[in-house]
Amino acid sequence: MPQPGFDLEAAAETIRTWLDEAERVLITAGAGLSAAAGYDYGDEDRFRELFPALHRLGLRSRYLVGVPLPPELWWGYWAVHIDDIRFSPEPNPLYQRLRSLVGDKDHWVMTSNVDALFARGGFDPDRIFTPQGDYGRYQCTTPCTPTTFDSRPLVAQLLAAYDPATGAVTGPLPSCPNCDGEVEINVRIGPEFVDDPYLPSSRRLQDWLVTAADARLLILEFGAGFNTPGVIRWPGENLTRRIPHAGLIRINPTHPETPADLTGRTLSVPAEADQLLDRLTVPHPAPDPTAAS
Repeated sequence: MPQPGFDLEAAAETIRTWLDEAERVLITAGAGLSAAAGYDYGDEDRFRELFPALHRLGLRSRYLVGVPLPPELWWGYWAVHIDDIRFSPEPNPLYQRLRSLVGDKDHWVMTSNVDALFARGGFDPDRIFTPQGDYGRYQCTTPCTPTTFDSRPLVAQLLAAYDPATGAVTGPLPSCPNCDGEVEINVRIGPEFVDDPYLPSSRRLQDWLVTAADARLLILEFGAGFNTPGVIRWPGENLTRRIPHAGLIRINPTHPETPADLTGRTLSVPAEADQLLDRLTVPHPAPDPTAAS
């Protein structure tokens, strides 16, 4: 729920006005947006359902799967996790509603999320910058090459060898197609992260922002807290400072505060993304199974 005393309907009206006035929109998002869409890394019930063996070992959420695990368990976890959050074929309704909200405004997306939910929700993949990587790619751990590899066939191979009772995969573990060494999912964890796949979109976004210097730019930030503030939260604030006609709307139930030096150009919304979008958009109707084809 929104913070007590906060008028969410009034905030929605202000956001509608700011959106109408905006010439360009930059959507920025952290983990809170995907959590509001149903992919909450702290959800113990979902963790128990997907990873019963790891739950029996004492782990309680995906956030905690950073502890050392035997490689067979580690890859079993990654296969199930990525299949659940990255390769689900259905678009997510929350992301579809956000896409509908932006409409035909000139817009870009920058997100720390690596789940491709924006692209599956109807956003143009060529206008999405994911600086933290993508579960859809894997890389050499060394790395021996700047090339990354499609993780879909790898996940399918691992799932075919996965035993839910033990949480482990059997058979050969993944290896680098180039050097036969160890591999890891292409997400930013340390200095070995291969960022080559994301540099073209980074350059296109920077070019777009340069041409937005005199435009009325609205930054819509969803669910970006302080786990990695240098990726989403602080860059949005700095853009607002740098672009004279920019405004920032921060939607975050726990950390909605905005800097004092940006007073008058920001709006803090202490609510979940789905709660706000409930008031801003009309949900997509479910298909009528009785309708004639």
